[in-house]
Amino acid sequence: MKQTKKIFNINTPKKLALLNTIIFIFTCILLYFALPKILNYPVNSIDNDFQIQTVGIKYTDQCIILISILTCMLYITLRLVYRKLNISSKNIANLSANEIKKIRKKCFNYPFVMFIIELFVPSIIVALLLVVFNTEFELIIRISTVVFSLSAIFAIISYMVSRNFFVTKLIQTDSLGKNDSNGIRLNLYKKLLIQILPLFLYSFVLILLIALSLMTTEKSNLINYFYKQELDSRFLDNTTYDLEEAKNILSNITLNSQNDTIFILSCDTNQVYYSPVELNTFLKNYIKLFYENTDGHVYEYYGQNVEGCVTKIHTTLGDYFVGIRYFVFENTFITPFIMVAIALMIFNGLFIFYIGKSFSNDIKDVVKGMENISNSNDIIYSKNLPITANDEISDLTKSFNKIQTLTAQNIKQLQNNQNMLMEKERLASLGQLIGGISHNLKTPIMSISGATEGLNDLIKEYDSSIGDLDVTNEDHHEIAKDMQTWVNKIKEYTEYMSDIITTVKGQAVTLSSDNDVDFTIDELIKRVDILMKHELKNSLITLNINLNIDKNTVLDGNVNSLVQVVNNMISNAIQSYNGQTGNQINLNFDKKDGSLLISVQDFGMGMSKEVKSKLFKEMITTKGKNGSGLGLFMSYSTIKAHFNGDISFESQEGKGTCFYISIPI
Repeated sequence: MKQTKKIFNINTPKKLALLNTIIFIFTCILLYFALPKILNYPVNSIDNDFQIQTVGIKYTDQCIILISILTCMLYITLRLVYRKLNISSKNIANLSANEIKKIRKKCFNYPFVMFIIELFVPSIIVALLLVVFNTEFELIIRISTVVFSLSAIFAIISYMVSRNFFVTKLIQTDSLGKNDSNGIRLNLYKKLLIQILPLFLYSFVLILLIALSLMTTEKSNLINYFYKQELDSRFLDNTTYDLEEAKNILSNITLNSQNDTIFILSCDTNQVYYSPVELNTFLKNYIKLFYENTDGHVYEYYGQNVEGCVTKIHTTLGDYFVGIRYFVFENTFITPFIMVAIALMIFNGLFIFYIGKSFSNDIKDVVKGMENISNSNDIIYSKNLPITANDEISDLTKSFNKIQTLTAQNIKQLQNNQNMLMEKERLASLGQLIGGISHNLKTPIMSISGATEGLNDLIKEYDSSIGDLDVTNEDHHEIAKDMQTWVNKIKEYTEYMSDIITTVKGQAVTLSSDNDVDFTIDELIKRVDILMKHELKNSLITLNINLNIDKNTVLDGNVNSLVQVVNNMISNAIQSYNGQTGNQINLNFDKKDGSLLISVQDFGMGMSKEVKSKLFKEMITTKGKNGSGLGLFMSYSTIKAHFNGDISFESQEGKGTCFYISIPI
């Protein structure tokens, strides 16, 4: 009984209500900081006079009002709920059977009722208050969605925190022999649906919103950069334009979407000279106030999909803003996500229903055994699950044990097959290298042979001139100069041969060695050029190397590994032309966000949707029996594991492919 008192002292109604309220406040604080980021609020648009002028109230004030209302409602509700069940060990024996029955009923019902209330009520109240604040409908939907997602987090945590309180009350009343369960009866699949489905829902929604936010920011910056380049190239700073002339210039700009529009706006009066669509007050005021701060990147409203790119020009009537109002994504863009969300919820609901219906209490033992196996450090499990029942669970356990044994055998077989494929790729790479050695060495050897013959002739000439009085000192110097010229050429050819041998040796050794060293971009380009010269020449394809970064930039890692990756991509680019000659491949070196960006671009046949969907995820080849699919798979692994970089690609059937290798500098 002392232990029971201790539990009740910890789970007093006041403390529980306070703890849940604190958790709720922290959730609201998280919402306060995350909302502007998730919804891509415009820069400089919150907590200032501009927001007061536009909305009528600051963002922080809105949040304080909302949080205060919700917190008070929550705390009062929780205090009332817990107080109704606040029985102690002293007076519980004096309760009637009917009173205990009511208490137990509430203990069964309240956790789920509170869960539903905490899940939906905050988003409903927020939506109503946003309507009062005269918020755009689309923004209300987005904010309510975010609030709903965070409400799911709070509801789940609150359920976990409060569950012990209700369980303790049920245990205490059950000990008195009043062990009836007359509350809401939920089967296992219903409990799973109520408790887990919102978790799936909020996770998917939150991830979707974050992904959409990142995609919106990325694409917005890209579109803005494109339009900014167009505006800056067409409107010069020291030129005065006529408004009709400016309109004609804008009309000649190729727009990214048919929904994008141009506009001309007065800098002083916000009067619109030209715009096919109506410009709202938010956009006009934002341009006027924050044009300089955002370098012409402007927004139409909070959390909207519509933005703009503007620049200031001088006209015969004064300064004007000329710009392009654009949609970051089309209005139908979000529809597939909604359909996927609905399909995902239906699938999860059916899955949870099936699991809840099918499993019995013995599943705990099976889960425990599976957890022990999953926590094992050995991928190939050596211990099967014990059979503890004689029903469907035992069948599941037996099947799992069979699969486990087959999996161990398959993993071993896969390892053997992988080793064979790796050896095949290694031998193919060595064969390709050896095939190019003879071609790369043939030219310098022939040149050295010719230089030797030239030196031999000069030696004979010099020997015959000894004692000849007609040969002057100037003639001797001339012969010596010619001999030095041939020696320099021989030296140049031998150095070239040394580079070839070093490069080929490095590529052969790197297949079995992984020593990281420093190397320069110039060294990388030099080795790629040496190794690919023969294949490019035979294919009659030109490799254009565009170096937009200092060639002496130093990278960490094994240069031979990176050479192998780049060569593999160039070889794939050559093969994409299917034997057609006279084509080109672009090898570009750029610097972006502190990383080296290497791109290999061809204009060949491109890749199908099926190939693109499987690329880097599995070994896939379009070469039939002539390919293993290891090349790109190994390249991806090399860049990820050894250079802490990444590989991406763009491809369109019939137009070509471009691979991007990003490596931190």
